[in-house]
Amino acid sequence: MSPNNFRTLDLNLLRVFDEVMTERSLTRAAQKLSITQPAVSNALRRLREALGDELIKRSGREMAPTPRALALWPAVRDALRQLQEVITPSSFIPAEANTTFVLAMADATAAKLMPGVVEVMDRDAPGISIRVVPLTTRDPRHLLDAEAVDLAIGYFPAAFADLTARAQAGEAVAFAHQRLYSGEYVCVMRREHPLASEPLTLDRYCAARHMLVSFSGRPFGFVDEALALLGRERRIVLTVNQFFTAGKVVAHSNLLTVLPRHFVNVTGFADQLVLRELPYPVPTVQVDALWHHRVHRVSAHEWLRETISAVAKTAFTH
Repeated sequence: MSPNNFRTLDLNLLRVFDEVMTERSLTRAAQKLSITQPAVSNALRRLREALGDELIKRSGREMAPTPRALALWPAVRDALRQLQEVITPSSFIPAEANTTFVLAMADATAAKLMPGVVEVMDRDAPGISIRVVPLTTRDPRHLLDAEAVDLAIGYFPAAFADLTARAQAGEAVAFAHQRLYSGEYVCVMRREHPLASEPLTLDRYCAARHMLVSFSGRPFGFVDEALALLGRERRIVLTVNQFFTAGKVVAHSNLLTVLPRHFVNVTGFADQLVLRELPYPVPTVQVDALWHHRVHRVSAHEWLRETISAVAKTAFTH
């Protein structure tokens, strides 16, 4: 697009483009925009002429975007939302709101944070609803980008390393984050385990049978990475995707597992378990909230993040 074309571009065309990309249907887009289908078709024609690309082609009953359209859409969508927020900033009043938020986090994190969050909701925002979904990845950026979740809470070292590298290279970074707490992981076993009454050495640890908590199902975690640095490995005989499940299995077997120290006390069966320091160095697990920049200045999301931050500060200092 030439500078002259951009200066004369009707921003309403971008609104139509965004709705068609969302709905993949001219009819549904027209209904959402409260205009006629011919008006949608005409807007797309004008935008094609301005951009010099077909943008969207019919594929059977659906509308198939071109590579150029797929590349443009995230920027157009975010720009429209930012513009709307600046021109008509939302007035979020917790006591009157009926917003629903979707959060992704591990069960151990939810067990520690959600009681306090619900207390705030009951007191300050009774119309708010929250859906907590399982965290199934160590890099939830695709979930945030696709708006499948509003906020992800967890340990995301690879994602943050990539974001830092992109920022240092001068690239625009589409995500923001906030440190919530630092977690410590410990070895957990049942009270009658043969290793419960003797020192847990590295050799004894590696010779035991282990259970791994893996959100993605990948049978290799940060504990195994730490062992690999020492030229050691453990035998994982069971992989599960929840910390609570891991605790229950350990309480009734001779498997060892690694759990967040804070989580053991909220399981309801901590008296059945023995905690031991890991016999090798592991990095401190930093738990962060991660969100997309498109909601960075949305007042409802600001309230959500402030609430979770305050609850985390209280939960992990008492």
